[in-house]
Amino acid sequence: MAMTIEAIFDGLVLRPEEPLDLEEGTRVRITVEAVPSTAADRPRSFLQTARSLQLEGPPDWSANLDQCLHGQEPLQEPGFHER
Repeated sequence: MAMTIEAIFDGLVLRPEEPLDLEEGTRVRITVEAVPSTAADRPRSFLQTARSLQLEGPPDWSANLDQCLHGQEPLQEPGFHER
C-alpha cells in the first residue's frame, strides 16, 4: 500500500498532520521532500492577530478591561490614569 502524507518536523521526529491507517510497529519507507511554506503556514504575532480583529472600544479600555468585557460601568473616570 502506498500513500502520500504531509508531516511537520519538530526538530526530532516527523509528526503526520493526519492520523495514519497503519498498525503500530508497521515498517515503512519514507522519502522526504520539503514543501514550500506559505504565508498561511507561518505563525502570526499577537499584534498581527489583534490588529486583524479590528476591535473598537472606549479610550480607557485597557484601564477598565474587565468592566468593558462584562458590560459594566467603568471603575475610573475617562481620562483618569493611575500612576
